Amino acid sequence: MKAIFVTGGKQYLVSEGTELYVEKLDNEVNTDVVFDEVLYVDGKVGTPTVKGATVTATVLKHGKQKKVVVFKYKPKKKFRNKQGHRQPYTKIVIKKIDVK
Repeated sequence: MKAIFVTGGKQYLVSEGTELYVEKLDNEVNTDVVFDEVLYVDGKVGTPTVKGATVTATVLKHGKQKKVVVFKYKPKKKFRNKQGHRQPYTKIVIKKIDVK
């Protein structure tokens, strides 16, 4: 069973047992989180979401991704600006895809 759900402004295609990294969630580690904004479940396409469909996942860990260096400069003007960014993430595993 496959589903497409939305979290953090992004869409993810998943099946049961899939591990993935999503934008940071406020849930604690080893707790369940339910996503109810499901766009697609096994051939059923929602308008815009599938009514009564949920995706249940378990939070495995929280962390930060590798550093991305943002370097801005203007040639011949002695302007240099170096900045780093580490995006926080949450690693989840999909437990159940449910359609009512």
